[in-house]
Amino acid sequence: MSAKIFYWNFRMSGLRNRFKHIKAKAITNILIILSILLFGKSVFAQNETDSLDRLIQSAIEVNPKIQMLQSRFEVSKTKIRIGTSLPDPVLTLGLMNVPTNTFSLNQEPMTGKAVSLFQSIPFPGSLQASADVKAVDTLIVQQEIADLKNQIRSQVSTLYFDLQQQRREIILAEQSISLLKQISTVVKRKFEVGTASLQNIVQVEVQITRVKDKIESLKGKEKSVTAQLNAFLLRNDTTVIITTNILPIETLIINTDSLLKLAAINRPMLKGIKLYENKAALQQKAAKYTFYPNFKVGLQYTQRSYNKNTGMNYPDFLGFVVGITIPINYGGNKRAKVDESRYLQEVYNNQFHSTLQLLQQVFGEINAKLSELKSRETLITKTLLPQAEQAYNAAIADYKVNKIDFANVIKAEDNILKIRTELAMIRTAYYKNVARLEFLSGSDLNPKI
Repeated sequence: MSAKIFYWNFRMSGLRNRFKHIKAKAITNILIILSILLFGKSVFAQNETDSLDRLIQSAIEVNPKIQMLQSRFEVSKTKIRIGTSLPDPVLTLGLMNVPTNTFSLNQEPMTGKAVSLFQSIPFPGSLQASADVKAVDTLIVQQEIADLKNQIRSQVSTLYFDLQQQRREIILAEQSISLLKQISTVVKRKFEVGTASLQNIVQVEVQITRVKDKIESLKGKEKSVTAQLNAFLLRNDTTVIITTNILPIETLIINTDSLLKLAAINRPMLKGIKLYENKAALQQKAAKYTFYPNFKVGLQYTQRSYNKNTGMNYPDFLGFVVGITIPINYGGNKRAKVDESRYLQEVYNNQFHSTLQLLQQVFGEINAKLSELKSRETLITKTLLPQAEQAYNAAIADYKVNKIDFANVIKAEDNILKIRTELAMIRTAYYKNVARLEFLSGSDLNPKI
């Protein structure tokens, strides 16, 4: 009798709490509707375009490091002109053959005022060779920009799939609470007729509380991932980001050899290494010009004044000078520059093939993981999940007629939640691995996400 009274008190307390909850929920809904009316238009207008591709594009557009690299690109373009043109001519003014006894300009016939103009001329082709070396720097910066965009795409994609997973787990947990409430209804009816214990009711409520606690934890993770995504977009960390539902896995079959070919062609980092190798080859070509002579040409005009000793005006002089440098390889410095650039080519070539070898290992690992995830999804969707749902329905039916213990019902319901959560994790893990393949290969593999 006392158990019955406790149950009715427990039930009335639950009804009062439920009424308060409904009232609070109604007030919350009213506030949400008012917020939508006031601010919803701008929020939805902003988030309608929050697809994964749009998020990636927005993150690229506002990224300050990309803007910095764009400035470096402009700097590299200006450097091409520096030191790759003819040097400035040299103008000299002087006095020629001035007698030291009087320092008079009209005492000796050979005394005169001289104006000279000299121009240095590098060996033909050397300036263009230097310009070619500097031009490669602009291409290298372009690949640095492309590589950074590739990184942003990978990072935003991974966060997006994490956000999808957190939200899916929240939905599954909420669905679990609904099932537990249905179980609670069955237990309470059986309690009323004396075929269930009060402990069973408490067990259901404890399980509901545990799932609610899990939901709060998931919501915290969801806010954290949302804040990280908004940081990439330079937005307020509480800005809402809309995600699509997690789609079933669409099989992606690209073998390792094909991925390596794609990486060699499209991966910005690998293209940058090749550009460094090309730059070293051009540096070797430019260094060979140091073995050739440079030239200097000059024109000199000497103006002579009236000579008081002879009473004559002497004619002015005009001179033409050609000079040539003698490229003596003192200490082997010129040969050292050629050897340095040649060894650099070997370094970058080995780095390129070493990176490909490492990628081959990673591609094989990821492809094996993708195959595993696809097989697990098939096993869960076609076998494990239907079996778990059947087991739950059978457990409920058997419990109603007192064939099994109540713990089996709770276990069957919890098993469904774990399997559905595992399925969501498998699918997001698959697409995160695809995003990793896209980053490493520098290619859009274009699965449906």
